[in-house]
Amino acid sequence: MESKYGRVLLKLSGEALAGGGSFGIDPEVVQRLAAQLGHIAGLGVEVAIVIGGGNIWRGLSASAKGMDRATADYMGMVATVLNALALQDALEKLDIQTRVMTAIEMHEVAEPYIRRRAIRHMEKGRVVILAAGTGNPYFTTDTAAALRALELDVDLLMMAKNQVDGVYSDDPNRNAGARRYDRISHQEVLERNLRVMDASALALLRDHNLPILVFNMDNGSAFEAALRGEQVGTLIAAGEAQLAS
Repeated sequence: MESKYGRVLLKLSGEALAGGGSFGIDPEVVQRLAAQLGHIAGLGVEVAIVIGGGNIWRGLSASAKGMDRATADYMGMVATVLNALALQDALEKLDIQTRVMTAIEMHEVAEPYIRRRAIRHMEKGRVVILAAGTGNPYFTTDTAAALRALELDVDLLMMAKNQVDGVYSDDPNRNAGARRYDRISHQEVLERNLRVMDASALALLRDHNLPILVFNMDNGSAFEAALRGEQVGTLIAAGEAQLAS
């Protein structure tokens, strides 16, 4: 396979690791994800992953129930490390070299995130899993994904979704007439409040003209097809909006 992109960052939700369950880590699901990622890495595409922790802990929900927001967010960062270690284990069982890097130092289980070191790992063909968000409370993993994508000079930010295969004109679960976009600009997503990701993260990516691909990772071939440049999901990039035919 000849990839259209040399270096990509995948934003992977914690819920993706839970599979059909609403909580925890499903080892079979993690193994399937690892197989997809390992295949792509084996083809020479440099891959970084920002992983969430919503399958274990949601800081915002806990804060709404009275917990201190900063404490709740730090607990969420620790949850992302659990997911990162599970994914690393699955990848290494497939002989895929992997490094977990965290925004909060945890020397016994991961390397601290250092931009130049992360780039060097990717250049050597290692999959880099970035955990603990930005290391700061009040910021989501969407913001972490946007920041890391820009820092690591990736060609594409890939937003893997669980039950949605792209960006729609309205919530397809509530509006049967909602239509999927093949392409739409960052500005239009913001103006139409389509809730692809945090508005601040999306605005940052808009300002630096970094394209985003929103797709459904449950489709086993979608990841590879997207890297070949085929029409998969919704591409958020400069240009006029295009609805799916």
